Amino acid sequence: QAQLVESGGGLAQAGGSLRLSCAVSGLTFSNYAMAWFRQAPGKEREFVAAAAWIGGSIEYADDVKGRFTISRDNAKSTLYLQMNNLKPDDTAVYYCAAGWVAVPRMNAYDIWGQGTQVTVSS
Repeated sequence: QAQLVESGGGLAQAGGSLRLSCAVSGLTFSNYAMAWFRQAPGKEREFVAAAAWIGGSIEYADDVKGRFTISRDNAKSTLYLQMNNLKPDDTAVYYCAAGWVAVPRMNAYDIWGQGTQVTVSS
């Protein structure tokens, strides 16, 4: 059974950094596109970043470009999200997801983690 487990969330000050990890098991990680989404209180879940299974295709939401970096270690079956210059608006539960195409649409991903909370104070 496929399982995605996020970690690395926590409390950070504005301008600080956090690195999220998503450990994947039960599937062939290198065959899947992977993505990060986030959901703030009272808001819909939104796309953050995605990385293709092969070919290096990477996509970011406009409001995280230049601040966040998605990467994947296929040997360790782990997805990362390096978040720099954090802002209070980045406060949300962050979810990793696995799918077949690295696109910014929730319905492209059919395996989801439980999420990790990121809180950014001003």
